[in-house]
Amino acid sequence: MKLAWQFAAILLWAAIPGRGLFAQQLPASPDSMQLRGVALRYILPEPLFDGVQPEPVKALYVNAWAFSGSKLAQLVSLADSTEINAFVIDVKDDTGCLLYPSDVRVAQDIGATKCVRTKDLHSRLDTLRAHDIYAIARIVVAKDPLLAERKSQWSVQRRDGSGLWRDRINIAWVDAYNDSVWIYAAQLAEEAVHLGFDEVQFDYVRFPDEPKEAMAEAVFAARKPGETQREGVQAGIAILANRLQPLGVPITFDIFGLTSSATGDLGIGQVWEDFVTVADVVLPMVYPSHYYRGSYGLAWPNGEPYRVVRNALSEAIERSRPLARAATIRPYLQAFTLGRRKPRYTPYEIREQIRAAEELGIETWVLWNPRSVYQRDSLRPYRNSSSTVPGGAQ
Repeated sequence: MKLAWQFAAILLWAAIPGRGLFAQQLPASPDSMQLRGVALRYILPEPLFDGVQPEPVKALYVNAWAFSGSKLAQLVSLADSTEINAFVIDVKDDTGCLLYPSDVRVAQDIGATKCVRTKDLHSRLDTLRAHDIYAIARIVVAKDPLLAERKSQWSVQRRDGSGLWRDRINIAWVDAYNDSVWIYAAQLAEEAVHLGFDEVQFDYVRFPDEPKEAMAEAVFAARKPGETQREGVQAGIAILANRLQPLGVPITFDIFGLTSSATGDLGIGQVWEDFVTVADVVLPMVYPSHYYRGSYGLAWPNGEPYRVVRNALSEAIERSRPLARAATIRPYLQAFTLGRRKPRYTPYEIREQIRAAEELGIETWVLWNPRSVYQRDSLRPYRNSSSTVPGGAQ
């Protein structure tokens, strides 16, 4: 849905033929595009954005470094000329560091405001608004080594009493049974909304996905007697939903793709029904490279992007069908190459995943590339765009 500009703003860009405020003359190279959001704040009348979610959301994951640096201009240009209308932006990633300086007390206490990625958040968000790009704040919850190290009483401990429990890559996790962990995430989400984000997306809403022998060494001090991992996650997502609901923004959760077919909680506390009955949107991560050999009868799931995504999303739809209220399904799709046995994920493999979703009636999705590098040919051109930007990949 396109932005309803006020009359004064219309006068500023009435002659612009392309999409977005700066689309009238795309530079020879995206690198030379200037982000003029600071000046923009004092030119255009408020509000710049009407707060309405575009339908359907077609988003790119944008890591904090990409959002904070010169790459943002390239990504905005890509959105201007394609079907992309939203960015999922790391507000708190899995390092525990924040995108911007925060006023949240816990963030200040643990030093999360000392490793921020940008100090000009407002101008960058204004640039997104000027280009009709819907801003989604991604907040990682349980995988927060900074919080775990600085508030050990909120953390998973080793059973032998020797200190913090750590996963296979030596990362400390916070205790997902501890309400304070979820409240901290909710406080950051509330702040992000007040700063101008249109939607909040929570990731790592779960327990560690480690082998049973490793988890046997972990102690969750906040766990109530008899409480299961599923119950711990249920309590946590209820805290998030209850605290954010008054703000009127969509509440969304990233979950394992296998939750749509699993009969249990996958050993991490995630059950499909627990999320889709609480959230506005659920984002199953149906990356073909993450499915084991034999999944859906496929010898090599990574080489069958269409079939994996179609099967996974078909299960998700059927799982939600009997529910009186079920969240929108917005899958995360694979826009990266992983593993020794390729294929490389070219525009063909990415479009095959999108085709699988669309054939099932799912027209909303997010592309994930951890480096926030996306291939233009993976995306349909924007319907009103007559402009082009040199280079096939951004």
